[in-house]
Amino acid sequence: MNILDENVPESERQSLRDRRIPIRQIGYDIGHKGLQDQEIIPFLHRLRRPTFFTRDSDFYEPKLRHANYCLVYLAVSQYQVATLVQRVLRHSDFNTQVKRMGTIIRASNTNLTVWRLHAREGIDIAWRNR
Repeated sequence: MNILDENVPESERQSLRDRRIPIRQIGYDIGHKGLQDQEIIPFLHRLRRPTFFTRDSDFYEPKLRHANYCLVYLAVSQYQVATLVQRVLRHSDFNTQVKRMGTIIRASNTNLTVWRLHAREGIDIAWRNR
């Protein structure tokens, strides 16, 4: 299940749906409006293998790694979210739920930095074909 943070603009959510990317957004399709940051992680634990996409850098924290979810921090403007979500989901290292679980990803237009479960440090991964 792919989850968007509440603060992602409607136009970006619609763009993902137009691209046929299954997505739910907190406060609209799942959860409730105003869900606080400290409530997000417990909320993710109640879902089945979610991938949470956010522009909030507080979620790019190695201590938040867990085997049953993936956190993706999108280091781009709010109007580049849909494009970057699609790129992450199509990347060969993350194109299935199983490959994403247990990771925290920082995605920008230039590269990905990934913290895997139990890793001592993050690794940089270059974007492949656009």
